Amino acid sequence: MPGYVVVGTQWGDEGKGKVVDVLSKKVDCIVRFQGGNNAGHTVVVNNEKHILHLLPSGVLHEHATCIIGPGVVIDPFVLLEEISILQSKGMACDHIYISDRAHLIMPYHILIDTLEEKYAGENKIGTTKKGIGPCYADKYARQGFRVHELLDFEHFKSKLKTILEKKNQLLTNLYQEEPLSYEAMVEQFANILPEIQKRTMESLTYVNEALDNQKLVLFEGAQAAMLDINYGTYPYVTSSSPTSAGVCAGAGVAPSKIDRVIGVVKAYSTRVGEGPFVSELHDEIGEHIRQVGHEFGATTGRSRRCGWLDLNVVKHATLLNGLSDLVITKIDILSDFEEIKICTGYEIDGNVIHHIPSSLRDLEKAKPVYTTLPGWKQDISDIRDFDQLPENCKRYVKFIEEYTGVRVSMISVGPERNHNIYLYPLI
Repeated sequence: MPGYVVVGTQWGDEGKGKVVDVLSKKVDCIVRFQGGNNAGHTVVVNNEKHILHLLPSGVLHEHATCIIGPGVVIDPFVLLEEISILQSKGMACDHIYISDRAHLIMPYHILIDTLEEKYAGENKIGTTKKGIGPCYADKYARQGFRVHELLDFEHFKSKLKTILEKKNQLLTNLYQEEPLSYEAMVEQFANILPEIQKRTMESLTYVNEALDNQKLVLFEGAQAAMLDINYGTYPYVTSSSPTSAGVCAGAGVAPSKIDRVIGVVKAYSTRVGEGPFVSELHDEIGEHIRQVGHEFGATTGRSRRCGWLDLNVVKHATLLNGLSDLVITKIDILSDFEEIKICTGYEIDGNVIHHIPSSLRDLEKAKPVYTTLPGWKQDISDIRDFDQLPENCKRYVKFIEEYTGVRVSMISVGPERNHNIYLYPLI
């Protein structure tokens, strides 16, 4: 079964968007399997930057069917705006579809997300305030709206009336906010109903039949392993499972239909929002990486926290995802340093460990144990052959490979589609 998965191995922002875009040239179908518009995937084509939030990163390849899968939570207004932007650039967008089982982010989800962060004060999670968490919470509380329910508009209106009464009680009694208008919300959704209806599909059968017929299907996640709801730095995590296991639930395919799992590793570490970050740099080195690497959130514009590569984190992702290949991105950003450090362990209360502890308190007091490698002090952005890389750069790549036990199949040395070095074919 030709099923391929691309996942992040750190805290997101590893460059998955570029990798998916590059691979999508050869695939028949791309499926986004979790998350929402809290993600920000940047794809650069001919020096033009495309920032995507809900749409799969392979959407720029119009030959491939793009599906927003059952495990995704969809803000339909954001989705239609993204499609409109692509259409304004000349794309037909007839290849974009939505699973009928995906859940809808409602206006009250966004408001509640914002208010929860506001009232949490210094204990805030650092969410994007896009309504992702409240929408997933309603999904598991069995009071969410799936896309197919919107298409049965009379049912949708009836259910909305009941649920909005409860949400307004929460808004007025707990947060002292004004209640949301039922009539205005009905009108909002009535206006977009025709566009949503024509893009809705029963994706479960479509995707499985594509795999059974030997079509190439690429599954794309948002965020990354350290933000996984089960295995990340809880509670500073996302509300879904952005791992290869999340594909099975979020796209509706069996594990046996996944051939390869490609993990994307940024050559250093970044994190957005709150939570522990053992290898974070609070000095001029961290600021240099931020500026040269343009480390600012595609969704929020927030400055990303920057640090040295943490291989404890990447090893954690390797175990969770069953990675078959690694793609290293942004290694060109490290070309200015005389020496480069890699975190290979955590010292906690005098003991060194080589795994991610479950305790947030342990992580917060962990000190990084570094291995120091010599830098290469050479621009590598024009190199397309691994053998032509500086020896110290090759040594850096091999160190990652040996520590994780996963082969490096591709190295990205710049933002464009052709800024890549291939060691092994990915598709």
